[in-house]
Amino acid sequence: MPDIMEIGKAIVSLCDQQEYMEAIERFYADDIVSVEASAGPDMPARTEGIEAIKGKTRWWVENHTVHSTEAKGPYPHGDRFILFFKLDVTAKAGPMSGQRFQMEEAALYTVKNGKIVHEEFFYSMG
Repeated sequence: MPDIMEIGKAIVSLCDQQEYMEAIERFYADDIVSVEASAGPDMPARTEGIEAIKGKTRWWVENHTVHSTEAKGPYPHGDRFILFFKLDVTAKAGPMSGQRFQMEEAALYTVKNGKIVHEEFFYSMG
């Protein structure tokens, strides 16, 4: 069973390669809970279950061109770790369609029995 650091390092590597679905398949528990800093018009703030997380990730990939992703960490603490992300993105749809923007966020992950059971994202919308 992988430890916190192994999981965190693998998530960093996979995210840097934009292999988000592989990260989900390998490291997320079936009953994963994901909490965004805010809800969007097409997405609730809280998503539960691996299939719903896959759907959220598909929505992100289908509605954004990700030019680059930089992940840093992990920063462990007990059964949790934090990663920091910088993304360079162009929206394909919605009110920001066609606009390129950069974003930074932090993500707090909780691990139980070698799988991520909770993820929470922190970012500013202002």
